[in-house]
Amino acid sequence: MIGAVLAGGRGSRLGQASKPAAVLAGRPLLSYPVAALAAVCDRVAVVCKRGTKLPELDGVERWDEPDEPQHPLAGIVFALSEAGGAPVLVCAADMPFVTADACRSLLATPPKGLAVVAAADGVLQPTFGLYAGSALETLRAAPMNGRLTDAVEALEPTRVAFPLRLVRSVNTPEELAEAEKLLAAA
Repeated sequence: MIGAVLAGGRGSRLGQASKPAAVLAGRPLLSYPVAALAAVCDRVAVVCKRGTKLPELDGVERWDEPDEPQHPLAGIVFALSEAGGAPVLVCAADMPFVTADACRSLLATPPKGLAVVAAADGVLQPTFGLYAGSALETLRAAPMNGRLTDAVEALEPTRVAFPLRLVRSVNTPEELAEAEKLLAAA
């Protein structure tokens, strides 16, 4: 199993030079989803743009995707392409609350379509999901300027319900501070 952490966004709302390297509870933000995927995957790669500054993380590959387009769909398509037909477990770099158990839940769910994707409060969370290698062509044909959810819905994904807290993203300084409080309280 290959795990792919999506880190190709600009991260401009966080107000730091490198969103993946932003410090959360003494660790790089990127290290949280990497640890969750590493617990269940044979390989873990960070999918990012060539200019993305990443913190040093042992045992993690770096896969540089094309600089354009800037869209999470591009990261998923690139990961599936690099995986050579193998399924890919995807998680966004800014999801520090995803756990190894949540990853195991996705992996243990029999797919009805070409993906098994997290959902929270009934809303699809396509940046945390297991994508079959055969999903590549459908996703590659989707418009890169469209909604990621629409592209993933075309795969007829099996949904796995998770609490919203588990799939929340850290996008702003306020969200980073809130995540720091939540991790300290845990």
